[in-house]
Amino acid sequence: MSAGSAQGSQTMDRLADRFARRTRLGTIITSWRVHAFTDHWSLLLGQIVVASFVVCALTGAFLTFFYDPSVAPVVYDGPYGPLQGVEMSRAYESTLEISLEVRGGLLMRQLHRWSANLMIAALLLHILRVFFTGEFRRPRVKNWLMLFGVLFAGMGAGLTGALLPDDMLSGSSLAVLDGLLKSVPVVGTRLSGLVFQGQFPSGAIATFYPVHVFVLPGVIAVLIAVYALLSARGGPARPEPGRGSQGAVRRRPTASATKRGGLFLIVFGSLTLMAALVTVNPIWDYGPADPGNTSAGAGALWYLAFLDGAQKLVPPGWEFVWMGGTWILALLVPVAVSGLYLVTAMLYPFIERWITGDRREHHGHTRPRNAPTRTAIGVAGIIFYGVLWAAAGSDTIALQFGVAFEGIVLALQITLLLGPVLGFVLTKRMCIALQRKDRELVLHGHETGRVVRTSTGEYVEVHRPLDPYERWRLVDYEVDEALTLEPDATGHVRWRTRVRVRLSQWFYRDRIPPVTPTELLAARDRAAPHGADAAERSVLEDSR
Repeated sequence: MSAGSAQGSQTMDRLADRFARRTRLGTIITSWRVHAFTDHWSLLLGQIVVASFVVCALTGAFLTFFYDPSVAPVVYDGPYGPLQGVEMSRAYESTLEISLEVRGGLLMRQLHRWSANLMIAALLLHILRVFFTGEFRRPRVKNWLMLFGVLFAGMGAGLTGALLPDDMLSGSSLAVLDGLLKSVPVVGTRLSGLVFQGQFPSGAIATFYPVHVFVLPGVIAVLIAVYALLSARGGPARPEPGRGSQGAVRRRPTASATKRGGLFLIVFGSLTLMAALVTVNPIWDYGPADPGNTSAGAGALWYLAFLDGAQKLVPPGWEFVWMGGTWILALLVPVAVSGLYLVTAMLYPFIERWITGDRREHHGHTRPRNAPTRTAIGVAGIIFYGVLWAAAGSDTIALQFGVAFEGIVLALQITLLLGPVLGFVLTKRMCIALQRKDRELVLHGHETGRVVRTSTGEYVEVHRPLDPYERWRLVDYEVDEALTLEPDATGHVRWRTRVRVRLSQWFYRDRIPPVTPTELLAARDRAAPHGADAAERSVLEDSR
């Protein structure tokens, strides 16, 4: 330890002692100094989310100085020739000024857009990591809910931000939003009037601007802060089984801050390079919004495309007249299914806990292969989302590959029904096969390709045993038992209990239990070359 670091540590100790005598801050400072930071590459995804949000917030603050959320009509007289003399809203004109006249304005616009996209992408990957490793279980259920809160708020911020330029692309999105709101039974017209303030489509900017600039960024910042506090209070999760305390290292806060600061600079530099070289949302090509027209090839934001794709996969004619109104199922069903999908994903920790009855605290990650049913459910959900996402670009796919649009839609409809089921079955089979492979490795070791002859004339292949850490990594996982039927005080078994037990048995079906110490010792005894001469035994011992 250098003299400077030693002096800094002594200073922190003196501050902690001084505050401990007067307030509770001393305990907080001391615990912060000895806090165990989880040191694993997969946790960089969460740090990328925070870094992207910071960049997005800073660039958004810059853009607010030049953007005017007014829908007052003006005639364009700027430097862009193709739009000279065209009537447009002041919002669209101010966005053009940011892009073409403000120094660094286009860079800031594109940096703002790319950072928002990266934040959502990294957040989705982080959610998948948490799901497949089982980190959403107690005591980190609240962390899981915070992640989905950030996701929903980020999607809302992206949607409201995409509507603010008032170009032809955002105008098409507003028309779709208006039709979607009006399709809601009973209250649809009132919802549309509330969002558009009775003035379609111009009233939407006055509604979405404060939501995008003030409300949603504040919600995201609060949720990220709460998530960080919950993570610090709950302690680090052990990223790899078998490593004990090696999965979480104790590092001084200054070292951790330096590492995260370096990652922030990498993210900021990469986003700046993307913003400078790759054009996104060229509003000057789209032109101003026009309620009577739409933009050819317009599509939803990539992380909201699954909603658009769900509508494209609905068969025609899904509507009926009832109670004096037309019920448009072609809009209601896709929204309901997509919403149910997201809500189910958010509430999955509670669903799994109810099925398994597991209320223990878990402080270690689970290898996906050791939880085959959960992993298979995750893959099925990814396939379901992926098919809806691909369906959003079905028209573009048909155009680029020169195939019939109806054929693409039919293929996606079949895939939407069969794909998740097939993905679930194959993934579970693969996980079980990998568990069997791990079991064979623990019992017999790695094949070396070397064959020796024993004194009895038997040929035996030499296997190289696993090292202690590798062996412990393959056997250190939890094996829970399925629930069993237990009658209540009256001697009856309720149907709810029967359903829960059936689901629990289905969840734990076909598991491969880890190798027990007794099995490991028996395998070693069987592998010993009884009757082999000294040279042969030495070969086997060297291979081990």
